[in-house]
Amino acid sequence: MDLRQAISSRHAVRSYTRESVREQDVRRLLEAAVRAPNARNEQPWSFVIVQNRDLLQRYSDLTKAQLSASPRNAAFPAVRALLNSPSFDVFYGAGTLIVICGNADNEYAEADCWLAAENLMLTACDLGFGTCPVGSAISCLNSETVKSELSIPSNVDAIAPIVVGYPDGPPSLPTPRAAPRILSFTH
Repeated sequence: MDLRQAISSRHAVRSYTRESVREQDVRRLLEAAVRAPNARNEQPWSFVIVQNRDLLQRYSDLTKAQLSASPRNAAFPAVRALLNSPSFDVFYGAGTLIVICGNADNEYAEADCWLAAENLMLTACDLGFGTCPVGSAISCLNSETVKSELSIPSNVDAIAPIVVGYPDGPPSLPTPRAAPRILSFTH
């Protein structure tokens, strides 16, 4: 697949088989991630890979509980119903969660880690995997308990959680995008 194909066909997959991504493929994704541009070449990223189904389920449940407690989500009955559904999994059944973490004292770590995430997701698309960034899990992954369980140091933050896996079903079409909104183009 060429780059243009990967960019136009990559989309969020929200239904996966239960199969975990093989370690050698995870390593290929991480090798692509660390090729991302980053401020001052500080490379602030580190990675956590979770393939334990029990942990993924627990983190999904913790994330749902945190989101349910949010007044913002309480205003939306459909969101509230989804969060209260025992069958809803914030990780969409994927067998692999890759969390891109960044040094908390690096002012550009968040941007750098999301750049690494895009490299990872485009490479996953090229390799035939589905991906979906799960920003709703960031707060859960940064809780003291979860950071301790995942060996994330206190001076490092979970920034970009991405599920990776084998799509369950035929590929869906990429979401249409509007034309770029150019606010200014000065010469």
